[in-house]
Amino acid sequence: MSYDVAIIGAGWAGANAAKEARDLGLKVALIEKGLIGGTCLNRGCIPTKALIQSAKIYNLTKKTKNFGVIVDNPRIDFAQIQARKDRLVGQLRQGLDFMLRGVEVIQGEARVISSSCVRLKDKEIQTKAIVIASGSRPMHLEALKFDGQKVISSDELLEIKNIPASLLVIGGGVIGCEFAGLFASLGANVTIVEKLPQLLPGVDREVARRLETIFKKKGIKVNTNSDAKDFPLSDYELVLLSIGRVANSRGLGLEDVGVKIEREKICVDEYLRTSVPGIYSAGDSTGQVMLAHFASYQGVIAAQNIARPENLKKAVNPIVPSCIFTDPEIACVGQDEERLAQQGKEIDVHRFDFMGSGMARILDETEGFIKIVSDKRSGQILGSSLIGPRVTELISVLGLGASCRITISQLKETIFAHPTLCESIHEAVA
Repeated sequence: MSYDVAIIGAGWAGANAAKEARDLGLKVALIEKGLIGGTCLNRGCIPTKALIQSAKIYNLTKKTKNFGVIVDNPRIDFAQIQARKDRLVGQLRQGLDFMLRGVEVIQGEARVISSSCVRLKDKEIQTKAIVIASGSRPMHLEALKFDGQKVISSDELLEIKNIPASLLVIGGGVIGCEFAGLFASLGANVTIVEKLPQLLPGVDREVARRLETIFKKKGIKVNTNSDAKDFPLSDYELVLLSIGRVANSRGLGLEDVGVKIEREKICVDEYLRTSVPGIYSAGDSTGQVMLAHFASYQGVIAAQNIARPENLKKAVNPIVPSCIFTDPEIACVGQDEERLAQQGKEIDVHRFDFMGSGMARILDETEGFIKIVSDKRSGQILGSSLIGPRVTELISVLGLGASCRITISQLKETIFAHPTLCESIHEAVA
C-alpha cells in the first residue's frame, strides 16, 4: 500500500505530525510498536502528574485546619492512586485514538529501507516521505545500569506497587526532583545526589537554590557536588537513576540509508530534514529540546513541510516554556538572569514575592517568587523564572510576552484581574 507520508512513532511528535498531515490532505500511515501516546502519555508527563496531584491532595488534607476544615486521620491508598493514574492514561489514550481518525495506525516495529520504503515484520509500506519520531529513553551509567529490581528508571518507578521506605535519587534534574518531591510527600525517606553544584542544572540559580531549601525543610536529603559512588545502594530500598534521556535512533536502519546520526541524535536542518532527502525527524529523536510541547511543535512543522515543499517553514522558535511539577512548581521561559549577564547584556530584573500576593495567601501557598528579566534599553521581556503556586499556568503569559516582544511598559499598562495569582506578574514590574 502506498502513502504520502509514513510516520514512525506515535508519541507527541508523531501523533501531531499525523493529525496535521491528515488535515492537509495527505494519506498517512502512523507506525507504533508500543502504545500510542509515547513517553508523555504512557510513561512521562501524564502519569507522573497524576501521581503528583494525589500527593498534593494528601498534603492539603494535612493542613485543612488552616482553612477551618477538620479532616481526621488522612491516609494513603497507593493502589487506588495507581489505579486512578492508569485510568486517566487510558481515557486520554482513547481520546488520542479518536483524534487520529482518518490516519491509518499500524502496530509494528519499523525499519527504514529507503526514503520511500518502510519495512515491518510482514509487509512493506511504500511512501513519498518519512518522519522519524521515535522518541527517547532513560539514560544509564556504564558503572550503574538498570536491573529492574533495585536500580530502576522513571518508567519502572511509575509502576511500583508500594511506596518505598527509602529512595535514592541519582540525578537532580527535572525527573529526579519531581519524583523526589512526590515520594517524600507520600512518606518515603528520600535522598538526592547531584554531581553538579545545584539542583536542576540549567534553571535559574536562585530558583534552584530556593527549591533546595524547601526540599531540605521537607526532610529530603540534598547532596550537590556529590558522586553517587559515595552512597551505598544497600542503604536504600529503591534507587532511581535519572540522569537524562537519550534519543531513540538505534534499530531503525537509519545509518544503512545514510541518515546522519551524532551521539544517537538524528541530525536535522532548520526545516527538520535529515541528510537523506524525503526523510524528516521530529521530537526527542532529534535530541534538541526534549519536551512534549516542543515535540508537538516540531511534528506539526515536519508535516507542513512535507505537504507544502514550496513553502518550507523553519522550526526555530527559541521561546519554549519549561515546567517542573515540584511543590512548589517551577516554570521558566526565555533566557535567565545569569546567562544574559554572561553575554554582556544590559538588563533589568523585576521581582515579586508570592508572600505579597492576596491569592497566594488565600491558597496558603506563599513560598516562591516571580523574576522577569528585560532588556535595559528597549524594555523587551527576555526571559522569566518562577517558583511558586501554579506557576506552570502563569508561564504561558510570560511566554506570550517574550514571543510577541512585549515591553515592560506594555505589561505595566495591562489590567490583570484581582484577586488572582496572575496579577503577581503585574506586581513584579509595577
